Amino acid sequence: MAEMDLNDLRAAVAADIITEKQATAMRVMIEKRIGYRDFMKREDEPFEFFSGFAEIFVTVGLSILFTGILGLLMVSGQFGFVAFSGAGLAFALAFYFTLKRRMNLPSMWLATVFAVSTGLFFGYLLFDPIRFDETDFLIVSLIGFGAMLVWYRVFHLPFTMFLVGIYGIAVTFSLAALIEPSAFAYGRAWYENPFDLNGSSVFSYATLAFGLVAFVVGMWFDTQDPYRIGRKSAAGFWLHLIAAPALVNTIALSLYNMGGTTGYLLTALALTLISLMALIVDRRSFLTAGILYMAALLVAAFGDTSNEGWAYVLTLLVLGVFITVLGTWWGAIRAGIMRALPGFPLKHRLPPYDTIMDTE
Repeated sequence: MAEMDLNDLRAAVAADIITEKQATAMRVMIEKRIGYRDFMKREDEPFEFFSGFAEIFVTVGLSILFTGILGLLMVSGQFGFVAFSGAGLAFALAFYFTLKRRMNLPSMWLATVFAVSTGLFFGYLLFDPIRFDETDFLIVSLIGFGAMLVWYRVFHLPFTMFLVGIYGIAVTFSLAALIEPSAFAYGRAWYENPFDLNGSSVFSYATLAFGLVAFVVGMWFDTQDPYRIGRKSAAGFWLHLIAAPALVNTIALSLYNMGGTTGYLLTALALTLISLMALIVDRRSFLTAGILYMAALLVAAFGDTSNEGWAYVLTLLVLGVFITVLGTWWGAIRAGIMRALPGFPLKHRLPPYDTIMDTE
């Protein structure tokens, strides 16, 4: 009998042959026998966008089909009916492509079509084309948020959490607009810098709050699947992907815009702590979101050179080496940090880091 590997467990979970809890229990048992690092294929943050070209081909076909059907409906001039039809058709097709065929890329595309169509349909029903109303925007955002939660409940597609997060941002900004209506007044350019806390705009605090909530929910998903073989950790990945820009941009930009040595030092300290946190929770998205600020700090540090071009060249070299080294030896660096840290709540629920699993 051929040896079972991680992909076999994932396939069994995806096919509903075993549950995520059973798969985790099986993996723990196997890893206690042969050691975790020997068993896994060094992919401590697995991610699957599509499993083959067939999924790309089907997605292209669905895109053309939707374009044709919706184009045909638009000829009638009934925009609301077009949006409603798009949402209904996407929902119906998901029962086949998501639940039965379990095709990842077509499922992601159908979820996106449903999310957009739902927003357009209710926006068409509620929005006044002459006057913008923050309450209407909040209602549409809440409906879309709830609709995507239903989609996740029915189809268990991890990517849905990203769309839930998008609607979550819309809900957050809608509430901020109700608190600070003047933000949408003519000439008010809040959107030019919505992440800077120094501007005392409610939108920057709303962005920070959203990032914290998305991060906490993402961590909840992660702690339910520390071995990252099921849907929960994949859902956590998408939540972290949307939480990282909200958190990192708000914190780093606010500190960086303080200017001077103090602002740069505080930004460097914040990025260091964010990098440490990314290693601890084993999510690279937070470091990715901070790359631009790392580059800005390096340019400022090298800015005293006689040739300005050298500042940019040195920045690219230093940042390139840093990211390459960290990406290459991420597992070893993380293991060293985790061993050095004292025990803290939920440490045992984070992805394993020891070379050999404890056999007790």
